[in-house]
Amino acid sequence: MWTADEIAQLCYTHYGTKLPKQGKPDPNREWTLLAALVKIQSTANRDSDSPEKLVQVTKEVVSMGTGTKCIGQSKMRKSGDILNDSHAEVIARRSFQRYLLHQLHLAASLKEDSIFIPGTQRGQWKLRPDLLFVFFSSHTPCGDASIIPKLEFEDQPCCPVSRDWTNNLSAEVIGNMKAPENKRKCEDLDSPVTKKMKLELETFAREVTSGIIRHQSFDKQEGSQISPTVNSCNITAEGLATVTIVAPSGAKVVDVHRTGAKCVPGEGRDSGKPGPAYHQVGLLRVKPGRGDRTCSMSCSDKLARWNVLGCQGALLMHFLEEPIYVSAVVIGKCPYSQEVMERALIGRCRNLSALPKGFGVQELKIQQSDLLFEQSRCAVQAKRADSPGRLVPCGAAISWSAVSEQPLDVTANGFPQGTTKKGINSLQARSRISKLDLFRSFQKLLSNISEDKWPDSLRKGQKLETYQEYKEAASAYQEAWSILRRQAFGSWIKNPLDYHQFK
Repeated sequence: MWTADEIAQLCYTHYGTKLPKQGKPDPNREWTLLAALVKIQSTANRDSDSPEKLVQVTKEVVSMGTGTKCIGQSKMRKSGDILNDSHAEVIARRSFQRYLLHQLHLAASLKEDSIFIPGTQRGQWKLRPDLLFVFFSSHTPCGDASIIPKLEFEDQPCCPVSRDWTNNLSAEVIGNMKAPENKRKCEDLDSPVTKKMKLELETFAREVTSGIIRHQSFDKQEGSQISPTVNSCNITAEGLATVTIVAPSGAKVVDVHRTGAKCVPGEGRDSGKPGPAYHQVGLLRVKPGRGDRTCSMSCSDKLARWNVLGCQGALLMHFLEEPIYVSAVVIGKCPYSQEVMERALIGRCRNLSALPKGFGVQELKIQQSDLLFEQSRCAVQAKRADSPGRLVPCGAAISWSAVSEQPLDVTANGFPQGTTKKGINSLQARSRISKLDLFRSFQKLLSNISEDKWPDSLRKGQKLETYQEYKEAASAYQEAWSILRRQAFGSWIKNPLDYHQFK
């Protein structure tokens, strides 16, 4: 139906042709990250008699985001008019929510073709059966998915080479698993921490005893059977230090690619020791800030959450019969491990139970492309080689949505680029994908629909006014989110409620 390279090339072409120069990095000294959602439509070709030509596939980028920054906790605003998290994956997802709202407007007006068709419940819609979505990112998501082993002969941080070293792992490692620091949590057999450790021990034991685990390498050498670093368990520095990890070629796993995301309080902590034991894996992490701590969870954690709750968020669930999930994730050319990606995005939530109807842990198709993003850190670094000056991440973020009006949005520090301190509270100083603007679009959709056609979740007699009240009224979504936190992501950092009280 599609290949990873086709998805990557489509996104790179879209970036080059549809996004403006404004907001893109200076090619001589800056780099950025790129993410997008691609709509895949399968259409039967009735004119063909050949079974091989029965399905025609069209691919279209419907949202895109670039960016590498977050704002610190002290810069957050209770008015909902600032972007807290401007990492590319988050910008792309918020741009996707804008696209979904636009498509719901089309569906409700019954004037144009929409990706939605009427659902079985009053006032609700569902995705057309011939459509699916693929999430693309030019780099592995920050946090757990980026903790990837490095071999001793690697020169460039961009170019990991993987080999089979699973057979060298001693089963004694399992005995070196670290108990949670919080003894009460450890003693509680039903606590999320204890359940998670039990699952991780079982998973790790299976992986070690089953022999070689397949691992997709950077150079994708055919016929090679390869395995990542110890990957589905929180292993102590001491535990890993007792293991000599050696590839068949004689190269040792001497380190891991490190993530800047910090462990969430209550989730354990990284050892910080040199070598492969530097990080613990499987933990929730928060994005770093420049001195000022952020409240933004890592992109690995957010993608794992969206894989359970959907990409639409709480507000849009009022109008949807089912969550909108992505069917696949494609990663551009960068340090990569298939098992690490599966652990980070799927494995940590795999044992969730009793989720409400329609919600579930999706078995994502995860692939890597061989195509490098031309404005990635690695590509820019290679081009500038001996150039003087420091290579820095681009400070701007670009949002693009497949909507009819003003599809582009360029921001810096959470506000439209060029916003002055005096203009901060004006309409022009608001990103089109800020919480407040998406809420305004939701309210406009509601006002365009007669009240007798509203979904039941909005017709229960309660008077809803604030952003928080509308989110809380999406009861099935909130139940699923509560189960996810209780059973897997108990230390997830939630913004205080007073940041969601705007109307």
